[in-house]
Amino acid sequence: MKKIFAALFLFNLLAAPALLPDKAHAQDAANDIFAADDDDLNVGGDIFSDFSEDIENAKVVEDERFYRYGRFFSFNASIGLTTFDGNRGIAYENQPPTFGVSFTFFKDFQTALGLGLEYSKHSMFLKDPVLGFPNAKNPDGTDAAPGLVDVNMLRVFLSYRYYIETANLGTAITYSNPYFIGRMEYWYETNKYVDQTQLPKDTGGGLGFGLGFGLEFPVEIKESYIGLEFLVHTVNFPDKNTQKYAPKTAGGYGFENLGGNAYSTMVSYIFNW
Repeated sequence: MKKIFAALFLFNLLAAPALLPDKAHAQDAANDIFAADDDDLNVGGDIFSDFSEDIENAKVVEDERFYRYGRFFSFNASIGLTTFDGNRGIAYENQPPTFGVSFTFFKDFQTALGLGLEYSKHSMFLKDPVLGFPNAKNPDGTDAAPGLVDVNMLRVFLSYRYYIETANLGTAITYSNPYFIGRMEYWYETNKYVDQTQLPKDTGGGLGFGLGFGLEFPVEIKESYIGLEFLVHTVNFPDKNTQKYAPKTAGGYGFENLGGNAYSTMVSYIFNW
């Protein structure tokens, strides 16, 4: 009998160490706060799954909101005024209105691309002979002044608009739909000498850029708007640095150059679909 008890005691003594590691491991895993993270690092785990799902869900919600409430395309018929500063502003008499048409494609609530053209008329009167026309003569043989010059300007442009987020700016600002606009433009200029019909027309073009801002007030939400837009234009006009309009005689009326920036203010009626 003593031998049997001795054998059982010896068996328990030898078997206990083999059971303790599993128990200790189970207790350590229960107390280990990083155990879940270790599981994610195992082969087949994806630690970015939750993050990716949040981004995809947010994008889907934003797209659905845009398709439900946003505008997709618009056609703009515009009328306004184009003016200049510098010597060009002194030389020109503006003949409003300026006319414009454009087409806008909305990428989302805040960005849009546009393509369009604008046309404006101006004039200048050169009452004294200038360097650019040495062969212009009066009937008595004296040098003739160019007189009235009719100026036509046509510009084609590609625009980018960024609409300001107005969710937290109040109802009045929200309904005005404010935006910033940048344009790449090509200005085509034609000068016609009305009083000297023997003089050929001057034509040419120059690359320009426009920056400004605008507002769009809804007439019917998503259907029609009244737009107001202000732009400053820098243009490399073909006659920007010309001296052809400089006076022949000292003290005469003329211009050493026709430098200057352009400014436009346009009011538009906007059709959306």
